Amino acid sequence: MTAEGFFRFIKGKTVTVVGIGVSNTDLIRLLVEKGARVSACDKRTREEKGDICRELEELGVTLHLGEDYLDHLDGELVIRTPGLTFFHPKIQEVLADGRLVSSEMELFFDLCPCPIYGVSGSDGKTTTTTLIAEMLRAVGKTVHLGGNIGTPLFPRIEQVKPEDVAVVELSSFQLMSMRQSPDVAVITNVTPNHLDIHKDMAEYIAAKENLILHQHPLSRTVLGADNEISAGMAPKVRGELFTFSLERPPRRGAYCAPDGTISMITREGTTPIMKKEEIFIPGMHNVANYLAAISAVWGTVDPQTIRQVAHTFRGVEHRIELVREVNGVKWYNDSIATSPTRTIAGLRCFPQKIIMLAGGYDKKVSFDPMASTVLDHVKVLILTGPTAPKIEAAITGCPGYAESGIRILHARDLPQAVELARENALPGDVVSLCPACASFDAYPNFAVRGRHFKELVNAL
Repeated sequence: MTAEGFFRFIKGKTVTVVGIGVSNTDLIRLLVEKGARVSACDKRTREEKGDICRELEELGVTLHLGEDYLDHLDGELVIRTPGLTFFHPKIQEVLADGRLVSSEMELFFDLCPCPIYGVSGSDGKTTTTTLIAEMLRAVGKTVHLGGNIGTPLFPRIEQVKPEDVAVVELSSFQLMSMRQSPDVAVITNVTPNHLDIHKDMAEYIAAKENLILHQHPLSRTVLGADNEISAGMAPKVRGELFTFSLERPPRRGAYCAPDGTISMITREGTTPIMKKEEIFIPGMHNVANYLAAISAVWGTVDPQTIRQVAHTFRGVEHRIELVREVNGVKWYNDSIATSPTRTIAGLRCFPQKIIMLAGGYDKKVSFDPMASTVLDHVKVLILTGPTAPKIEAAITGCPGYAESGIRILHARDLPQAVELARENALPGDVVSLCPACASFDAYPNFAVRGRHFKELVNAL
């Protein structure tokens, strides 16, 4: 079905949209414009949602707000927010009733006329997604960037042309119910994450695998070879397979050799591209992100353009972002480090022991895997939030703790943590927000947390 056909289909039909957040408000406006009879449901109250309620009601949208919002999934088509799992009993009731359930991202995949690059993984997906988009733009492609980053894509579906490309970051929540795969699928790695939402690790892995299960023989899949789980997905690939590695040359895919040479290995041979030192953004995890992106765009983007992007791309906000240097102390914002594995990668970027700000919402993952890295790379650890006791227990229970000399301090919130860091920092020190946790105990998302941190640092 084309977008035009879909809009003809929904004209006059009842559509219920679950969630009146950033990703759905433009969608609601578009559905109304196309003649659907729209209702919208949200757990938050009218007071919490603010002016958007009046705006939507003026468009003729019926609102169902508050705790019983899921009692009103009455539409012939129900469009769920990614935060509402496909397996929720209320969604299953809709399906049992013979009605349709979709999401903004599923609709985009179903109706998009151009090739789609889809990226998922536990770590590195935003930077990898952005790199793919930058490389494709650099060779003249019109790129539609979205999913977990950028703006919602489906409300712009009528602007997408067959000769364009879409580059999409996809979370496990978005993938759980996907029944279509991208033309190029990238899975960077899979490590324990979001176990507060998924019933177990197996469900989380299955969601990630869904990115590749519906591909065809002309599709391309890119898998991280250095991660056991992502590498283990290779037998399920239906099209062309590239892998990428920092550890050993893959049969086909991008590789960083011990001497720092980044190359692409294909059936035709090995093509050297650049030295890892040419990449502007720091850290071996970012070298891995480049390997994933190179594997994804190979054959469309030439080596010279890849090098140009590596020389000029300055990274993504909240990812080891230098905020400022004050009194000889450098302050970094790594608010995206919402898991232990991502935190490990961030800490390894610094050549010295740092002052680390950590803690936040509990995603029910273990902090033991990052404990030894913290001991090796951190001299002062400042903890906040509900996970502070769990992180402290992981650090103090790690072999080598007593000899490490690390000091552990506690703060009631981020402002106090910044103040403690300022008091303990000396000229030449590095302070980094490396939370190792989600932000939901105190902030709507990691970006709001990161911006608050930057405001606090810029006020010093």
